[in-house]
Amino acid sequence: MAEFAQSTARAGLSSLPARIILAEGWKRRAIAFVAGALGALALPPFDVVPTMAVPLTTAVWLIDGAAGEGGRGRLGPLLSAAGAGWWLGFGYFLAGLWWLGAAMLVEADQFAWALPLAVIGLPAVLALFPALGFALARALWSPGSLRVFALAAGLGAAEWLRGHVLTGFPWNDVGMALAQAGPLAQVASLIGLYGLDLAAIVIFATPATLIDMRHGARFRPNAAMWTAALLIAGFAAFGALRLAMNPTEEVAGVKLRLMQPNLPQDAKFNPRNGPDILRRYLILSDRATGPERTGVADVTHLIWPESAFPYILSREPQAMAAIARALQGKILITGAARVEGDGGGRRGKIFNAIEVLQGERIIAFYDKMHLVPFGEYLPFENLLRPFGVTQLVPGIWDRGQGPRALAAPGLPPIAPLVCYEAVFPGEATAGGEARNRPELLLNVTNDGWFGQTPGPWQHFAQARLRAIEEGLPLIRVANTGVSAIVDPYGRVIESLPLGVEGVIDGGLPKPAPVTFFAHHGWMAFPILWALALALAAAGRWLA
Repeated sequence: MAEFAQSTARAGLSSLPARIILAEGWKRRAIAFVAGALGALALPPFDVVPTMAVPLTTAVWLIDGAAGEGGRGRLGPLLSAAGAGWWLGFGYFLAGLWWLGAAMLVEADQFAWALPLAVIGLPAVLALFPALGFALARALWSPGSLRVFALAAGLGAAEWLRGHVLTGFPWNDVGMALAQAGPLAQVASLIGLYGLDLAAIVIFATPATLIDMRHGARFRPNAAMWTAALLIAGFAAFGALRLAMNPTEEVAGVKLRLMQPNLPQDAKFNPRNGPDILRRYLILSDRATGPERTGVADVTHLIWPESAFPYILSREPQAMAAIARALQGKILITGAARVEGDGGGRRGKIFNAIEVLQGERIIAFYDKMHLVPFGEYLPFENLLRPFGVTQLVPGIWDRGQGPRALAAPGLPPIAPLVCYEAVFPGEATAGGEARNRPELLLNVTNDGWFGQTPGPWQHFAQARLRAIEEGLPLIRVANTGVSAIVDPYGRVIESLPLGVEGVIDGGLPKPAPVTFFAHHGWMAFPILWALALALAAAGRWLA
């Protein structure tokens, strides 16, 4: 560290890298926090993609500075790096997930007490993952430009772990910045979200290596710079070619109508509002949108959002009859609560489901299997309930069996995704065998909990990335938005923005040829991570 300090002094203490590298105490923590928070601007709805360079470039300099922080001994640099990673991660998650607090205010009399836990507590816990990633990176660190691969190996592994530990939470991974970068997103069809994480870390951290503090803060082209340039050029060329060679084609004979009611969340779960809600749905669903779509009579399939009713639809024969009369024989696919095994004074199982209705019959269903922790089920229930802790969504939801495909007359096999299930890469079509692979992603959701915040836009971006990964069209129907028809290359064909009542009419895009990720996605991350690890090791060997 003494040698580094001397070279930094020669470079001039006024240089930005030097100030960050030599920062200590609260200044070091503040730099990390602010850099992380600025990185959230790369996420929807802002989509200022270059800002992801702020936290990742700063990360390199903070880990450089860990050589002289954290006390004496071999663990000192690792602890210092972990501390910087925690503060950077805390800033990133606080700025990117603050909107979760809106859900606590829907029923403020019951859940306002949990607002600090959602807004501050969850980011604080999630920040443990980048803390671990920074410590691993520091263990692989070297003074040359190849240290960006050490950061990729460390932070990339942390992002993968975040997507899997305790059922996983792969929300706002750093790779989502590339998912918003036009043609560059198409590479997800090869390497998926976790591969994008590794690529994004290398690309956005490379600017830190262009200023060589060991040689008077001079600009020095290096291997990391050429790697990042090749990644950007290669991704852009691949994406542009893939989009140009594959125009959107539609399945013959399918005319979809997506209904977005924009129903206030505090009204949605009140059973007294049931008749008014159904009336609103039926009127909106039969709205004329043009000469060719004068109402339900001119569509083949009508789709409503998640948990569309404040009651069990199968127990309401009058509601079923009203729907059948209004739909005139058309197929309805809707989110709904479903009960199984009820009777004899015993509580049956209750599922957050998608149901397919034809006439007055429910002919197919899918039960949500990936439930939201604290939203739809209570982890460690026996420990927490005595303290008054409950889940946010009324009722106790049971976990469905699956994954499995959903069948609806007139449509190809469907991969159903209820709300949160759309954020997990590699799981969207896990229930489809090679000979019976789904040809459509159907995501019904209710993001009304989060109001007019970035949350619903972030959710839509992640669902859209699943379409690119799998090479399948996405039909997304949301209570308050964002509803959309997306082709298998991630192109938004039709959409309704957040906070708007209306319907979308459109055809069903045909699927793309099966992607590499869909066939071999499990291989992409381990291979790329091993490559990053090898390059990081090479950096140490060459130092």
